[in-house]
Amino acid sequence: MTLANQLLTSAELAQPLPLAEAETLAGELSRVAGMSVYPRSIAARGCVLFFLGRRDTHKFLGAIHAGAALAGEFTGETREVTLNGGNALVLTQCPTDPANAAALRTALPFTAPVTLGLCKSIGCGDRLGLATPGHVRAVRKGNMAPIFAQQSIREMTRTQRTPEEVMDDASWGVFQEGWRERFGADADHLKTPDDVDRCVAAGFVFYTVDPGDHVDNAADADDPATLRQKVEALPWDDLEASPDDLRRSYLGREFDVGDFAVTFSEEDLLRAAAKYGRAVAHTVRMYRRVADQMGDRPFELEMSVDETETPTTIPEHYFVASELNRLGVEWVSLAPRYIGRFEKGVDYIGDLTVFEADFARHVAIASALGPYKLSLHSGSDKFSIYPIFDRVAGDLVHLKTAGTSYLEALRATAGTDPGLFREILAFAFERYAEDRASYHVSADPAKVPTPDQLADGELATVLDDFDGREMLHVTFGSVLTVADAAGGYRFRDRLLAALQADEEAHYAALEAHFDRHIAPFG
Repeated sequence: MTLANQLLTSAELAQPLPLAEAETLAGELSRVAGMSVYPRSIAARGCVLFFLGRRDTHKFLGAIHAGAALAGEFTGETREVTLNGGNALVLTQCPTDPANAAALRTALPFTAPVTLGLCKSIGCGDRLGLATPGHVRAVRKGNMAPIFAQQSIREMTRTQRTPEEVMDDASWGVFQEGWRERFGADADHLKTPDDVDRCVAAGFVFYTVDPGDHVDNAADADDPATLRQKVEALPWDDLEASPDDLRRSYLGREFDVGDFAVTFSEEDLLRAAAKYGRAVAHTVRMYRRVADQMGDRPFELEMSVDETETPTTIPEHYFVASELNRLGVEWVSLAPRYIGRFEKGVDYIGDLTVFEADFARHVAIASALGPYKLSLHSGSDKFSIYPIFDRVAGDLVHLKTAGTSYLEALRATAGTDPGLFREILAFAFERYAEDRASYHVSADPAKVPTPDQLADGELATVLDDFDGREMLHVTFGSVLTVADAAGGYRFRDRLLAALQADEEAHYAALEAHFDRHIAPFG
């Protein structure tokens, strides 16, 4: 019996083939399907042989089966084929559209996201929808559980993508690379109940609540009288407590978190409550919305206050976690605003010794009041603090990256289409002043070489420069959505086409870059 026929008798999910056997079978499948088949995508279940192939720049799902009709909700064109001169079989060739992505997640459950729990993890944001295969190749070499579908509502708006598109692109990438381990899907930086509903409908399982709009940054500098007024005005019905309850719960007590105890002076408590009380209330409302919409389906929650103006102190962290516990919220990770500067796409800016000492105290609280993971947002390229996170937090780490994958796509483009990269760089100079408004960045465009100052072989060096990297990072939304004179996209389609034309260059850039992110974590 041939290898293909053996797979076609498999009712349960067959084990992945050794790469050499997969490559041999992919050659035969490529011949009968008329497209180039990705060897790692070959999978068999339910007496159907599934694979992903590419013809020109278009990808198709292939399914070979013995019956006249393919089981499930797949839609596509069918024709008769034979493998290695055997009996006649049926090939169904399906477009990689939303309906077939949903059917794929049912037929091959490893292409659907699941919850990850308290294990060391990494979020791999993908603003272009093409990066997952490169992410998979890097993740395979480490021990971090991946989240391959991850995008914030802000990013979806700026890239004009939907939650469904983010999910589908990750599923197809997982299928292409034959990733059989679990992976997550993070609906990132959700701010409204509508955000929750859209992402639940798309199948996300990890929900990052961003209550940053409800954090009172001014409380860091308010005088005691102002703090008292702010605390009295908190939404106590939502918090299911009162100012007197608050004082009884925290004042005059020591909270042992292992290596030290957290105590609250009255001013500490007022400041923590004034700063984060409304954020806690909003997180509770959002958590309950997620729980209501998900029903009996498992999900995970993260609370993120990283994009606020002032660091989260140790008493403030304890207050937030303690209040979430009191209000019945279950969460898997929390992203405080750490000390130092976490700018987009560049390394940490600050004193590493001071950071480590402060971070160790955050870890102690997370261990005592959870345990839950500490999430590192704006985590791209923070190479100097990865060893600290790994050494101090162990498995209680979630590293979240996003824009760095877009930047590595630009690196690949600089090598394969220098002219397009020059145009994008010139456009970034035009857009940076406006686009930087919603980001914590400090790049000076005057320090970035202009396109005409660089030879083709020097273009990618802009991506190794602090100022150039940040400038290109924050202008991604404008680059991907600006219109051309004909009403189409000025850059988007050309950028996607360049990456698809030489996808191995793109994957190689991503793999090399994410190796640097993952290796420090063991």
